[in-house]
Amino acid sequence: MQDQQDRRYAAWLSGPSFAAAEIVADLGYGAVVLDIEHGSFDLADLERYIPFLRALDLEVLAKVLGPERGPIQQALDFGATAVVVPHIEGVAHAAAICAFGKFPPLGDRSFAGGRTTRYGGFDDEWTARQDRETRVYPMIEDAGALEQIADILALPTVDGVFVGPSDLSLRRERGAYSRSEGDFADLKLVADAARAAGKPWVLPAWSAEEKAFALENGADQLVLTMEHGAIMAGFRAALDQTRELTRNR
Repeated sequence: MQDQQDRRYAAWLSGPSFAAAEIVADLGYGAVVLDIEHGSFDLADLERYIPFLRALDLEVLAKVLGPERGPIQQALDFGATAVVVPHIEGVAHAAAICAFGKFPPLGDRSFAGGRTTRYGGFDDEWTARQDRETRVYPMIEDAGALEQIADILALPTVDGVFVGPSDLSLRRERGAYSRSEGDFADLKLVADAARAAGKPWVLPAWSAEEKAFALENGADQLVLTMEHGAIMAGFRAALDQTRELTRNR
């Protein structure tokens, strides 16, 4: 029996696994992050996979290939709920890139028709609904973006922010992300800025410590686990259990 789905909780998917999507939906996850940047998705996969995910009542946050027009528009044209845009350097960069996710006069998204218009035409109400309901989240993973986060969140083409803790730690010269005091100080800056702007923020929260922080600081969505990590944890648990039984024989 499927648990009630909760959009606050997302799973991170690295490839177009239909089984993984069905599992997370059945467990009660309400959203998925597609790691198009580092995963194994191609355009044909996304064209089939995104509508399948939406049919499972999953919000789809597409972490696109890069801060460019094409990947942003393609993800939205395929039906993604939100685009997560990596490698945003600062407010000027965010203003130029996030505009590709909103139609004129607000932004600079190009009209394509197809699935999002049910293969028909469009009108002003449709474009307004698209701008309102499809979200654009620049990633905060660069020192410049963190320093200018208030100005980034103030942009009308920005609906919220998505944190990239690992890259942020590297680019803030702390080395590999270790959930250090400095790491959490940066996350607090993001959370406070989002709260002040009245816009959502999203955190990949693998550990209990990160989950507690996100809940305490009003994250709109928590990405609870990544696909490969969940597979590894399952394989490890079965092997550890069997080794323990072997030792006790």
